[in-house]
Amino acid sequence: MPRSNASSANAETMARQQREISVSEFFLKNRHLLGFDNPRKALLTTVKEAVDNSLDACEEAGLLPELSVEITQTGEKRFRVTVMDNGPGVVRAQVPRIFAKLLYGSKFHRLRMSRGQQGIGISAAGMYGQLTTGTATRILSKVPRGKLAHHIEVQIDTRKNTPTILKDAELEWAPSFPGIGGEGVPAEPRVYSHGTSVAIEMEAHYVRGRLSVDEYLRQCLVANPHLQLHYRVNLLDKEIDNEGQATTPLVEGQWVSWKRTAEALPKPPVEIKPHPHGVELGMMMQMLRDTESRTLRGVLSEDFSRVSSQTALDICTRAGLDAKANPRRIASREVETLYKAVNETKLMRPPTDCLSCIGEPLIVAGLSKEIDAEFCTAVTRDPTVYRGNPFQVEVGIAYARPGGGGGETAADEPVRVMRFANRVPLLYMAGACAVTKAICGVNWKNYGLAQPRGSLPLGPMVVMVHIASVWVPFTSESKEAIAHYPEMIREIGFAVQECGRRLSVHLHRRHREAEAERKRSYIEKYIPHLALGLKDVLNLTDRDEGRVVDHLRRMLERTHLEV
Repeated sequence: MPRSNASSANAETMARQQREISVSEFFLKNRHLLGFDNPRKALLTTVKEAVDNSLDACEEAGLLPELSVEITQTGEKRFRVTVMDNGPGVVRAQVPRIFAKLLYGSKFHRLRMSRGQQGIGISAAGMYGQLTTGTATRILSKVPRGKLAHHIEVQIDTRKNTPTILKDAELEWAPSFPGIGGEGVPAEPRVYSHGTSVAIEMEAHYVRGRLSVDEYLRQCLVANPHLQLHYRVNLLDKEIDNEGQATTPLVEGQWVSWKRTAEALPKPPVEIKPHPHGVELGMMMQMLRDTESRTLRGVLSEDFSRVSSQTALDICTRAGLDAKANPRRIASREVETLYKAVNETKLMRPPTDCLSCIGEPLIVAGLSKEIDAEFCTAVTRDPTVYRGNPFQVEVGIAYARPGGGGGETAADEPVRVMRFANRVPLLYMAGACAVTKAICGVNWKNYGLAQPRGSLPLGPMVVMVHIASVWVPFTSESKEAIAHYPEMIREIGFAVQECGRRLSVHLHRRHREAEAERKRSYIEKYIPHLALGLKDVLNLTDRDEGRVVDHLRRMLERTHLEV
């Protein structure tokens, strides 16, 4: 039955209303997906994204990173975040796209461990600042061979997801960091010939505590012992006039500096090719269409890892396909047959030189610096695979010394969990994270700790878990929790159990020593009374009484009560 004119008109009206939605517009309305759902969290997310970019840039350039983070309150609810590094700098042409274009970066398409993955973070922080204060992102960048630094201010055109340059100039500038002087050594500032500074002003809220910028930076130092960090917070006085404007100047804050504890950079990860067992059907189809290889055998052996020329020939034979066939023809006609043959072929696991773990000694050193621990240990598991992606799990635990400091939890409170992914601290969404699930799934009663059913164990202890992977499966774009992949939960569980066994040995030894000391103290208390009784029974002199006491003490030292 033909449609009426009214229906046709409605359809045409609806068609005229359709338009493309840019990624910037989408995330502008859904900024909570990126970690900007409240002013307090927005401040942390901005610092996190800027610090991650700086660390990646320094390490990729082979430079020991030195960073400064400064938070300056400019109004009752406004803060300016400035992060500066001694990295290689950014060339002029790339600055606008890196800092004012979402989904632009160099890390998304390569299989190599890195902090950033999606090319969203720092641009999203600038977009949030633009949304809440109307200000531009201010970038200063100087490359090693440049005479002048580039000073660029940019905003995002959210309808087109393109950068808008508000200021572009050259000036004399070089990154300068506060000095860290030792005893009798003046603290001279250090100036570098290269580096980058990014400043974003936004609506935010600064607080201290477990979910704060302060905590994030402290945990950064645990996972990145090669980092030298300077931190300062400048807050306004609380006196506000009738128009809501601050009436007093900024209170001068003091720089807090942390020296690096490792003088060597982590082992640089190497980029690898996709593993066939981690590639899904649609992705394999796209790779066959985009390849530069002229034959099916060539694309299998050259575009994938762990596939030799002979193995590629075996896969073609198993699939009943011509090894010299055009890959584009296979992509459109027989890709399912090829996909099935690939997954039926036994292949070596992906190479693991694409990962860079922290290492057991540095984990122990970092935890010992964070908490006054009487026992500290760490375990680094061998690399393994999920969905064809290599990953590696590291776990460290620190059991607090009685009465010690360092921010540890109390004996009747849940243990403190520190979660890291590719050396980046994860502070939010702990309950939705695979790390928490794995720790709760361990029976801690076997290792001497109380544990409510299905919950974290209780005790004065810190548990640190680090996952290194070429692609961390976060639950959302805000990168705050790791998805519940069974392979990851299993590996975390194995590493936690090994640390738990070592803790159990320590706690049992401490219990035995404490029990022996308790019994010994009782006997020590009554030795003088026993000697006095023997003196009366045997009619001994005062000199004999002293010898009896010494003899009884020597007897005690030869018993099982000796500590």
